[in-house]
Amino acid sequence: MRLTFHGGAKSVTGANYLVESGQANILVDCGLIQGGYYCDKRNFEPFPYEPDKISAAFITHAHIDHTGRLPKLIKDGFKGTVYSTPPTREFAGLLLADSENILNKEAQRENHAPLYGIDDVQKLMTQWQGVSYRKPIEEKRFKITLYDAGHILGSSVVVVESEGKKIAFSGDLGNSPSPIIMPTESLEELDIDYCVIESTYGDRFHEDVDKRKGILENIIEATVKTGGVLMIPAFAMERTQQLLFELNELVENGRIPRVPIFIDSPLAIKLTAVYREYRSYFNPEVRDLIKSGDDIFNFRGLKMTLATEESKAINEVPSPKIIIAGSGMSQGGRILHHERRYLSDPKNTILFVGYQAKNSLGRKILEGAKIVKIFGEEVPVNCRVEAIGGYSAHADQAQLLNWLKPARKTLKKVFVVQGEEEASAALLRKIHDELAIEAVAPNVGDVIEI
Repeated sequence: MRLTFHGGAKSVTGANYLVESGQANILVDCGLIQGGYYCDKRNFEPFPYEPDKISAAFITHAHIDHTGRLPKLIKDGFKGTVYSTPPTREFAGLLLADSENILNKEAQRENHAPLYGIDDVQKLMTQWQGVSYRKPIEEKRFKITLYDAGHILGSSVVVVESEGKKIAFSGDLGNSPSPIIMPTESLEELDIDYCVIESTYGDRFHEDVDKRKGILENIIEATVKTGGVLMIPAFAMERTQQLLFELNELVENGRIPRVPIFIDSPLAIKLTAVYREYRSYFNPEVRDLIKSGDDIFNFRGLKMTLATEESKAINEVPSPKIIIAGSGMSQGGRILHHERRYLSDPKNTILFVGYQAKNSLGRKILEGAKIVKIFGEEVPVNCRVEAIGGYSAHADQAQLLNWLKPARKTLKKVFVVQGEEEASAALLRKIHDELAIEAVAPNVGDVIEI
């Protein structure tokens, strides 16, 4: 087998891996490269392989940095089948349609043709099949099996087998235990020879999952006490649903003051509806809660603002109030309107609950920028800036090592990807020193003979 790193190497975003065996070629992930802009200029470059020669693509999960170039792949001639779990397919359809709208606006601003059109998204969905976990797929010279990654609902570890060897692609691994979904499946007894592992939090440790609800409670109480607005830029997928789940518990148990709470994200509202369709993917505790009659994504004081007019009306609601809106890195979406309005007031708080990429607006605010530019306007950052790492859907360094550990007897080599260089380097050293496994951080374009 031959493995080529066409994206995700020494970068958090743009995951794209080509696996070849004889004349058979498959892809694992085909993600959008992101950074200072929603869509990096490198996305417009031709693929470094011939899309019409790829027989299938296997998708670890629905996030745009793993799926965002699939419509371009279709546009450029891919005629094969895309495989993922059924919820990943459902989520991706919504996320890619939303992404097309954002990309089109960026293209107009930059005066170039769009990366793809909505027709390409629709064609993609006709070539996309849902497959259950642990159900092997035969694709020419390959056998591929999906296992639960525990990252977001429907996320997968993709195990590729050919020529008597197995490669595991971690995709993004979960910060287990998650309050809603099942934990990450172990590599134990899979006899993995090689592993491509993410390293987004390869140099960091999260707050204890059990403590994060208490931190959230304290931040809400402090903001309400000052009569302020709590802004939470949140990814529409998983992070918003986790927040809803925990806010539901805090509200129903009287642990936070009753204030208006807004989900100001049409995409998050649509994705939450998909969650309700795939309750079989929830963990047993959540399934039991639902059976008892608890609507885990709804509670008194919550308002979901789907229409633009409803979103604008939030401005007229007196403080204190809580606004959860996309995008999660403040790179677009309705959160920008709220940040422009509320960042300058010291009574208010902005709370980050997810990863903030280099050069993103969210990263600039988190790292202490005193003035930021939003819609061409300079906005002073006078509000409190808070972050809770425990809400990340990514595994931290300890969790990544614990996931690899059961496979150390069979693993010959580990490829550390999908992280900033410092994070990848830190995880690489730990894998080598603590697990005694050879590990490298590949470059984009590196070709490995397996």
